[in-house]
Amino acid sequence: MNGLDWTVLIAYFAVMVAIGFWSHSRVDDVGDYFTAGGRMPWWLSGISHHMSGYSAVMFTGYAGISYQYGVTSYFTWAFPIAIGVGLGARWFAPRLNRMRSRLRVASPLEYLKDRYNLPTQQALAWSGVLLKIVDVGAKWAAIATLLSVFTGITITQGIVITGAITAVYCTVGGLWADALTELGQFAIQLVAGLAMLVAALSKLGGVDSVWNVWDEPALRHHGHPTAGPYTAVFLLAYLFIKTFEYNGGMWNQAQRYMATGSARKAARSAMLSSALWFVWPLVLFFPMWIAPLLVHAKKPDASDSYALLTERLLPHGLLGLVVVGFFSHTMAMCSSDANAIAAVVTRDIAPAVSRTAREWGSRIGLIAARATTLLFLGLSMAIATQVDSPAFKDIITIVIKWVAGLVGPIAIPFLLGLMPRFRRSGPTAALVSWALGLVAFYLVNYPVNDAVSGGVGLEYQISVPVAISLVLYIAIGWIKPEDTPERDALIAKVNADGDGAAAAVLPEPERGYAAG
Repeated sequence: MNGLDWTVLIAYFAVMVAIGFWSHSRVDDVGDYFTAGGRMPWWLSGISHHMSGYSAVMFTGYAGISYQYGVTSYFTWAFPIAIGVGLGARWFAPRLNRMRSRLRVASPLEYLKDRYNLPTQQALAWSGVLLKIVDVGAKWAAIATLLSVFTGITITQGIVITGAITAVYCTVGGLWADALTELGQFAIQLVAGLAMLVAALSKLGGVDSVWNVWDEPALRHHGHPTAGPYTAVFLLAYLFIKTFEYNGGMWNQAQRYMATGSARKAARSAMLSSALWFVWPLVLFFPMWIAPLLVHAKKPDASDSYALLTERLLPHGLLGLVVVGFFSHTMAMCSSDANAIAAVVTRDIAPAVSRTAREWGSRIGLIAARATTLLFLGLSMAIATQVDSPAFKDIITIVIKWVAGLVGPIAIPFLLGLMPRFRRSGPTAALVSWALGLVAFYLVNYPVNDAVSGGVGLEYQISVPVAISLVLYIAIGWIKPEDTPERDALIAKVNADGDGAAAAVLPEPERGYAAG
């Protein structure tokens, strides 16, 4: 990077911080901080939902998969997410929006105390928070890895820089700042991604190379939808898992649906996000697929291939813009996760363990929310410095194995608990399915016998935990039904369409922490 590239990067950081401070005026209480007061336009919610769904891991871990296996990276990642989010437009997005407006909650998990009980709520909250600290830590490490390639600064320095800037705008402006910065980040990534695509096509001889390039020996096997450990079973497992994760199972996407003005608008935002997932990753992935023709990756997992490709193809100025694109995705996901975790900690965990927290007013609750956001970012940054340790192995292992394998036991009781079909599943079903899902994850990923570990495919490492959780959640609900009139009434409130009596049971959330 030269002076022009640094100017682009610094200008980007300045704009993100400015948006954060501008958003500060729109945040009066925790309802604004965590759910934008239910006033976010559906199109902004949809773009924010999409942008908060992936990070610089795409340009490191998934770039490595693209370099080695080609189009497999799209068909076993973006494609199932697009389908899952499209399904969620009907199944989950409207219910999550009604959960905010009719149950008067500011956190995705607040309703769990009444849907199940306090222990269930706390189990899901604590385990999800711990998982997200590790997950976001992997994201910081990914962007710092890219930054080190372009600038030569250390991984730790890169983590501190990106984390500190993200902390400023997302702590000051809350969900409004997250969504508005994600809109700006989407515009930047649109230009950067198209610039990279045009540069790659020009290097290969024009638009015709989109079809002709696959005959090259280096890309002979790059046209297969599934390859290596990313098999058809992996694709189906990922479709199932990502349907839960990207429809609110890990909370930050749930906030986007909660933030819109109505259930119908939430569904429209989900459809927009789904359409973007179908189309936009194709633009980003193509240069990664043809990278073996242009660069030679130095790392064993080829996670540096996209950075090397960018250095070769783009002139200064555009190079800085693409680096900004790396930052845009990572900062979008990490800031949205930080806001979601702060919501869960201040609205669900803190009141359960502290009487003082239960008595917080609007002002103190907002201060606590911002302090929790900073604490989460700090812990995830500390984890990021250890991402290459033997315990975590590497970035892509954390993102694919840990998150995909653990999201099911956390997400299934949360999301299925909203649906009438599963009303018989109560606290016992939720806790047992959660606990044994976690046990299953440990057994298939870290068995006592190393020979057994080597024989368990990646598709089973991520699918077995969620399958066990789902089966137990449904089966225990039928064996030991725990539906009560109170729980049935709660489910009815989030499922009734229109503005009828069921919809009018509870008004919009009151302003202030004490609401709900």
